[in-house]
Amino acid sequence: MFNRLFHVCFLAALIMAFTLPNSAYAKKTETPVFTEVSVHDPSVIETNGTFYVFGSHLASAKTNNLMQWQQLTTSVSNNNPLIPNVYEELKETFEWAQSDTLWAADVTQLADGKYYMYYNACRGDSPRSAMGVAVADHIEGPYKNKGIFLKSGMEGTSDDGTPYDATKHPNAVDPHTFFDKDGKLWMVYGSYSGGIFILEMNPKTGFPLPGQGYGKKLLGGNHSRIEGPYVLYNPETKYYYLYLSYGGLDATGGYNIRVVRSKKPDGPYYDAEGNPMIDVRGKEGTVFDDRSIEPYGVKLMGSYSFETENEKGTGYVSPGHNSAYDDEKTGRSYLLFHTRFPGRGEEHQVRVHQMFMNKDGWPVVAPYRYAGETLKDVNQKDITGTYKLIQHGKDISADIKKTINVQLNKNRTISGEMTGTWKKTGKNTAELMLAGKKYNGVFLRQWDSVREKKVMTFSVLNGSGEAFWGTK
Repeated sequence: MFNRLFHVCFLAALIMAFTLPNSAYAKKTETPVFTEVSVHDPSVIETNGTFYVFGSHLASAKTNNLMQWQQLTTSVSNNNPLIPNVYEELKETFEWAQSDTLWAADVTQLADGKYYMYYNACRGDSPRSAMGVAVADHIEGPYKNKGIFLKSGMEGTSDDGTPYDATKHPNAVDPHTFFDKDGKLWMVYGSYSGGIFILEMNPKTGFPLPGQGYGKKLLGGNHSRIEGPYVLYNPETKYYYLYLSYGGLDATGGYNIRVVRSKKPDGPYYDAEGNPMIDVRGKEGTVFDDRSIEPYGVKLMGSYSFETENEKGTGYVSPGHNSAYDDEKTGRSYLLFHTRFPGRGEEHQVRVHQMFMNKDGWPVVAPYRYAGETLKDVNQKDITGTYKLIQHGKDISADIKKTINVQLNKNRTISGEMTGTWKKTGKNTAELMLAGKKYNGVFLRQWDSVREKKVMTFSVLNGSGEAFWGTK
């Protein structure tokens, strides 16, 4: 009797699960699951179907789906499996930088199949830094030091043969190595001080080609707060996209993510208004002159909060120091970064958002974190309704951007706290006119983890490099 009753109940449960799409069972299976990790300044690499991020303080994590992460390492210590006995292994680096920690790391795989970790350490209150490379047979280590190849902050002659000048020479930190479309290996690096620079690298040894000094300057200088460079080539637009972080990384620093582009890996780079980035720097004699640099570069995102009716919201504080990844198999592009959160101090976690190219060849970032969504056809009925709108602007500020309410009406007008027009120009492409400016991007259905449901969103960008996000 018991067995028969069990089989009847089990069969009934199966029928309900597969025939009632709105059942609790269906809702549960559709809810994305996230696990969180903390890796400051995450630099991504994919190998054998697994994504890894490496960052500051010898922290690292991995994932198979960009949603559920596993923390691997957290801090610089002799027990860290990435570089065992690290204080002896990198003794020269720590002694030069007068520091006991490491800054943003980057790992790449070269033709020999080995993994090359570009490490760096900085004193912090000055640009006295050292950068080198360590090599491992396996991505999770152990990495063995191959030596320092770049130093900064010295008194006297610098690595380019002239007296070191922090207003024009780089701080040797924040490396990112990448291959260009012709297979050449490059490393872009730099932070504050003299700006962002690029070196051509030897793809066999992982070291810079000789005779370059600090390399070619791309932008920055006079201690302007620009750092965390990362380059990604897009074969469809045929541009190299240089991602950057402006401002300060802490919760009150106004960190924000920007992008510029070039037809060549070593520049010149330009923003959406055609401004040459080589001219972007702080005023002479200044330190951290944000006003001089904030008009330049396409600002993809900064601090914001989507408020909801019950006063719970989702948002970020000082998102930045990103990496990016194009998945050739799926055609998806991702932005990976660390961020702090409203009301949570200096706590930080890794976040992943999808990116899409708009009709002008600039990336736009999905408003919500990646939850497995795909870019699908949308219709007018899906789009019309009331939206909360975030204007990311161009400022570098500790202020958290708040939402304004607008309506996307059936007659393709926009009303509410801003007015204009909207239209769907393709299967999912968006064109908005707001305050006399045209914005291009995408409509995308995404998972809102606060309301625990899928909602219609849009992400658009105007010709001045200002991003607007909307969530219905």
